[in-house]
Amino acid sequence: GCCQGNSVERKIYIPLNKTAPCVRLLNATHQIGCQSSISGDTGVIHVVEKEEDLNWVLADGPHPPYMILLDGNLFNRKVMLQLKGTSRVSGLAVAIAKPSPPQGFSPGLKCPNDGFGVYSKDYGPQFAHCNKTVWNPVGSGLSYEDFDFPIFLLEDANETQVIKQCYQDHNVPHDGSVPEYPLCAMQLFSHMHAVTSTVTCMRRSSLQSTFSINPEIVCDPLLDYNVWSTLQPINSSGKVDPEKEVIIVATRIDSHSFFWNIAPGAESAVSSFVTHLAAAEALHKASDIHLLQRNIMFTFFQGETFDYIGSSRMVYDMEKDKFPLRLDNIHSFVELNQVALRNDSILWMHTDPVSRMNESVEVQVRNLLDILSSSSMGANVTLQEAGYSQPLPPSSFQRFLRARHIPGVVLTDHKTAFQNRYYQSLYDTPENIRMQYPEGLSPEETLEYVTDTAKSLAEVATVVARALYRLAGGANNTSAIQADPKTVSRMLYGFLIKMNNSWFQSIIKPDIKGILGDVPQHYVAVSSPVNTTYLVQYVLANLTGAVVNLTKEECLNPEKTPSSEKEMYEYAWVQGSLDPNSTSRVPYCVRSTVHLSKALSPAFELRQWGSTEYSTWTESRWKEIRARIFLVASRELEIITLVVGIAILIFSLLATYFINAKADVLFSIPRDPGAVAY
Repeated sequence: GCCQGNSVERKIYIPLNKTAPCVRLLNATHQIGCQSSISGDTGVIHVVEKEEDLNWVLADGPHPPYMILLDGNLFNRKVMLQLKGTSRVSGLAVAIAKPSPPQGFSPGLKCPNDGFGVYSKDYGPQFAHCNKTVWNPVGSGLSYEDFDFPIFLLEDANETQVIKQCYQDHNVPHDGSVPEYPLCAMQLFSHMHAVTSTVTCMRRSSLQSTFSINPEIVCDPLLDYNVWSTLQPINSSGKVDPEKEVIIVATRIDSHSFFWNIAPGAESAVSSFVTHLAAAEALHKASDIHLLQRNIMFTFFQGETFDYIGSSRMVYDMEKDKFPLRLDNIHSFVELNQVALRNDSILWMHTDPVSRMNESVEVQVRNLLDILSSSSMGANVTLQEAGYSQPLPPSSFQRFLRARHIPGVVLTDHKTAFQNRYYQSLYDTPENIRMQYPEGLSPEETLEYVTDTAKSLAEVATVVARALYRLAGGANNTSAIQADPKTVSRMLYGFLIKMNNSWFQSIIKPDIKGILGDVPQHYVAVSSPVNTTYLVQYVLANLTGAVVNLTKEECLNPEKTPSSEKEMYEYAWVQGSLDPNSTSRVPYCVRSTVHLSKALSPAFELRQWGSTEYSTWTESRWKEIRARIFLVASRELEIITLVVGIAILIFSLLATYFINAKADVLFSIPRDPGAVAY
């Protein structure tokens, strides 16, 4: 029969399985984030639900160090700096605040990506370091602090309740008396291998790779892929004709929060790239796109949160002739950047006042603004200029402006400071962009339900698509160019609520169906491509590509088919929808102009790990990330147990020694009385 053992460990520890750690990131000069000691950090749990509860941890409590279970509403800079300055805290578990903190919460910087945009002492010094406009006033900069104790997010309310119950049962002081042992304790493991800065950790990794057979890499650059496609196909391995003008439409597709791989990014990323995808679909449906005198390139940048990784790499590749386009080919630049939280349907058009001092740039920018404004006629979107005195908000366009004066506009829902009070935080969720569904819908009905947010973003996409059509030289009436709110709804559901849905399943390749996790996160990470990149790639191919009549073999090896024009198109054999009468799918071949290009900072290509021009962000490696709670005995009892154990060990050793020494007496064989000696 089968014998089932119940391990001692399971009887002692309760593991916490739904947690997210704060990990260490490094750049050219700093390390930020958190870590535990090499064997994990342990402390007696104390629940902090209001600021007065901190006194017990910081001064009164007799059992330091403490592991704090912190209410999400108290997870702010003031409290965290108090905890950072004491040795009485060994770690922190943060409970998610429900509802989101009403005053807003952004652990990002007040001036995002400062120093890596276009404004500096040499270019618009009056706008450098957000002198003119503080874009993220609620930014506390917590994500950019360095903590020498572990900090974990508790994602599951049930696990939070288990910890609170353990605390109530064992740790709550009664009638002013000190709580008695055993006490409820927590242990957090998140030891990081990299220290100091990217320069140090990359040098160590490089030396290991050079001299060791089994190199121990201590950190990895943040990297992924940009997704791009063109309205008219171009030779992706060749070079676009220098006379050919291209309009670039851009958005970022990554976000960030204080905790590793928790990056919902509803307003900071998803609202804009979903609008961008919807505009691309609307344009591809226009009948005369092959006649347009200018091409349009749809670009989705990865890693923009970390000092513009994706856009700086694309500019670098264009300058070094490693990309089909050159900077000279760019006619103009339109960027979508946080567009879901519009007041009175106003969308603000931001331009760069410095490059507009050049007369030819000013003429083109003016034309761009006029076309955008007139494209909003009849739509429920009002476009307004942010004005000359305003610099550009943090945007990928700034990296292109660093290279040359390109006419461009950045579209946002804010004139000055962000409307988004949860920028780069775990609360930048569907609720933040006012996505609401009726009660009782099935997942399939929720996927198809058109929310007000979807209608509103579809209106923005319509305006953008019509403006791009006219900017590219389109002469026909633009009223037929219309973004589909149903498509926007599906994308918002897939990118914000549930990746593993029937639509996403049907449009991706069978061999990557494992990427469809449940809750979508949009952190750039170090293993690429991440889920977001794959899905943006396949959604874009689905919305702008064409189904072609090729077999699986021909689709996977298009170079064998003479008419495939392999250098102009990408081919993908996708899963297809479920056959209504069976459990099998009906796969098909999609032909599109969607490509991936590297989003790895040029600093790593050039081995300039201390660069101040390019992003230098790396992520430390670690061995294990885990959390658990258990009951801990008093120090006295532990010492008594140890002493008794040692005494028993010494006694048993002495007993064994004496028994062994007298073995011939103790274990001698008695003589047989009947035996006769001769």
